[in-house]
Amino acid sequence: MIGLKVTDLSFHYPDRTQVLNGINFQIEPGERVGLLGPNGAGKTTLLLHLNGLLRAAEGTIQVGDLTLSDEVLSEVRRMVGFVFQDPDDQLFMATVAEDVAFGPRNFGFGQAEVDRRVESALEAVGESDLAPRAPHHLSGGERRKVAIATVLSTDSALLVLDEPTSNLDPAGRRELVNLLASLPATLLVVSHDLPFVLELCPRSLIIDQGRIVADGETRQLLLDRELLAKHRLELPYGFDPANIADR
Repeated sequence: MIGLKVTDLSFHYPDRTQVLNGINFQIEPGERVGLLGPNGAGKTTLLLHLNGLLRAAEGTIQVGDLTLSDEVLSEVRRMVGFVFQDPDDQLFMATVAEDVAFGPRNFGFGQAEVDRRVESALEAVGESDLAPRAPHHLSGGERRKVAIATVLSTDSALLVLDEPTSNLDPAGRRELVNLLASLPATLLVVSHDLPFVLELCPRSLIIDQGRIVADGETRQLLLDRELLAKHRLELPYGFDPANIADR
C-alpha cells in the first residue's frame, strides 16, 4: 500500500477555463477516501492527474516516494490503477483473461509471470471462472470486477475509482462494497452514491469549483445538511447516516 500527496495542484483548459484551484490533500497508505462534489466540480479532472493522463499547470503529485514527472511516469502508472466509470472503456479484448493480461504484458513481463498475475487478480476479485469469457457477455457487476482485476494485475497499490456503483443493481453494489473493503490497497473513490461512500470510506473530501471545501469523517460530513445543500449533494430520501454502523 502507498500514500498520496497532492500539493497546490491547479489546472486550466487551453481556453484558460480554470478547473482546479490549488488542490491540497494527503491520503495515508491503506486509507479509503471518498471524493464528493457536484457535477462540474473537478472530480474526474483531478483523478486524471493522479497517473499523468492530464498534467497540471502548477503543483505536485507524490505517489508513494515518487513525485510525478516524465521520468517516473511509467512507474507511477503501474502504481496507480484507474477504474473508469464505464467498464467498457477498459475491457476491449476478446476474453477476460486477455484484458487482465494487457497491462502486465505491456509492462514487459514474460508469459509465465503474466499468467500468474492474471490468475491472482481474478482470484482477488472472486471471478477466476470468468477468464475464458467474452467481456461483453458479462453482467454489469462482473464487468466492474474484471475492470478492477485489470489494475490489480499490474500490482497497483493505489486504486482510483470513478463512480464505481453506476449501473449496478443492489446485489452487485453489495458485492462491490465487500470486494473493495477487502483489498489491500489505498482507495480514492469518486461517487454520487453517498450511502456507498459512507459504508466504504471512513473519510471523505468535498470538492466544488475546483477547490477542496471540506475534509473529514464521512459520517460527520453527511450529517451536515447545510454543507451538503451548499455543494449540491443530497442523501436518498429517508436515509440517515447516524443509523449506519461503522464497517
